[in-house]
Amino acid sequence: MLAPETVLQNRYRVVRQLGQGGMGAVYEAVDERLDSTIALKETFFADERLRKQFEREARLLARMHHPALPRVSDHFSEGEGQFLVMQFIGGDDLAEMSSKRRGPFPAEQVLNWADQLLDALDYLHTQDPQIIHRDIKPQNLKLTPRGQIILLDFGLAKGQASEISRITTSASIFGYTPNYAPLEQIQGLGTDARSDIYALAATLYHLMTGVKPPDALTRAAAIVNGQPDPLKPAHEVISSVPAGSAAVLQKAMAQNRDQRYASAPEMRRAFQGVGSETTVSNRSEANTVLFPASAPTIAAETRANARQATVQTGETTVVRQPG
Repeated sequence: MLAPETVLQNRYRVVRQLGQGGMGAVYEAVDERLDSTIALKETFFADERLRKQFEREARLLARMHHPALPRVSDHFSEGEGQFLVMQFIGGDDLAEMSSKRRGPFPAEQVLNWADQLLDALDYLHTQDPQIIHRDIKPQNLKLTPRGQIILLDFGLAKGQASEISRITTSASIFGYTPNYAPLEQIQGLGTDARSDIYALAATLYHLMTGVKPPDALTRAAAIVNGQPDPLKPAHEVISSVPAGSAAVLQKAMAQNRDQRYASAPEMRRAFQGVGSETTVSNRSEANTVLFPASAPTIAAETRANARQATVQTGETTVVRQPG
């Protein structure tokens, strides 16, 4: 842990720690050369191969330019740590905002964020090499005063073709967040663009309903035991969620990745396709909604697909992960 007033590279002065995890920490700092506030992310790698890969991927992230992604302006090593210098985004993350609200965000607002984030995922997934974020969750989303959503924390992001990606997907040394991680990531089967699709859908589900979705292993265990998928469609959790949007989330959270949307643009088009849907709900008819014909079908297919995914990975023991 770096103490306040620590100066790195004769340039970056630490103000305070913002967060800490098993692989490092994030600090608010000041770039004294430019007199600006920045975020300084410290990561530790004991393996020289991982340190070199960090440098390659830091350069890759520095080339990223998208409104929903933080800017990376520098990277360096000092002592045992490797550092990323990133755009500082102040304020609470969406998990903190949700906790303070003590309830869900309006569906229309969440769908606006979804559109921005799907555009960002399309940008990441079409890079060469492809970038997979691998840890999308409310804690990694911040909102600027102008309403722009920002996807943070590229500590898990990996170029799909990189050496470090092969290491992390087989050993899961970077971990994951169970309520938002797809089955293939939890079981160490590798991740791709569809894994980010699942994590984003799980995040949107939480923001729309105010309820964390059940983790993928809990869902798989229920299906193996002949029980219904515990993932309830979002409009059944809270009636203000449009049923068509809930159906999009169900498909995006299919246990079998082959049954999810194949890409961010495809999921974006699906949301746009139900954008004109209206929800009928008032205090006297709290549970009345308009169901598009596709919603029950997609929900049923989702349960079937989850069973198929569990069968396909039957050699892996299903155990309950800590939430």
